[in-house]
Amino acid sequence: MVATQAVFLLSDATGETAENMLSAALSQFRDRPVVVRRVTNVRSKNQVYEALDQALASQGLVVYTMVNADLARLVYNECDALGLPCIDLLSPLLMRLSEFLGHSPEEMPGLLRGMNEDYFRRIDAVEFTVKHDDGQECRNLHKADIVLAGVSRTSKTPVSIYLAHRGWKVANVPIVYGIDPPVELFEVDPSRVAGLVIEPQRLMELRTARLVNLRQNPRGDYADYEQIEEEIRAAKRLFRRQRWAIIDVSTRAVEETANEILQRLQLV
Repeated sequence: MVATQAVFLLSDATGETAENMLSAALSQFRDRPVVVRRVTNVRSKNQVYEALDQALASQGLVVYTMVNADLARLVYNECDALGLPCIDLLSPLLMRLSEFLGHSPEEMPGLLRGMNEDYFRRIDAVEFTVKHDDGQECRNLHKADIVLAGVSRTSKTPVSIYLAHRGWKVANVPIVYGIDPPVELFEVDPSRVAGLVIEPQRLMELRTARLVNLRQNPRGDYADYEQIEEEIRAAKRLFRRQRWAIIDVSTRAVEETANEILQRLQLV
């Protein structure tokens, strides 16, 4: 029976990326029993010494990822002195990149994980926002970072998606004239709700263009100026009564509206 061998993985961050690389390599040696012992957040000499004492006791292989050049050098020198085999996964890559880019590495542990966490946070935000567009899943409004309310064609969806790509979970709810909004909307913390309004003339133009594109009659109530005026007035009354931030989108680009929302809701 083949004895189990140990690989000690030293990292100045979480070590997840290095462990994934190691697992990929070990998959080519499936008939050899190996235990991986991950030692994370190694950022001092004493931590290096303690980890290598464990590796020495097991006569293990040391695999390490240290963005700090001094610590990486220490691990190498100590392994050499102790007769421990070692592999530096990161330093050769950092050196080649430094030569290629003409710039020294930042030597800040955890940067990659921070980037990954931000990426997945934005993915989660986009998924949430798509699922909660145009009044869908109102039972989850309390889970949103931001809730947008407004009559049809006030840029609720594009603004929501823009904010989602910046990491905010957004839900938007249409305000339909003559129909009560969902009760869940009034249960949301008012400081997280923004009401979007627009000049009636601009809204009439947008709605008319939409109907023409859909090959529908543009002369109905949907694009009627007087009807639109009343819709906007009713929406503003609702927003003021609920003490929601009111954002006029008439002349603003999507990113400008999004920035105004973040400022008014004191999220930046």
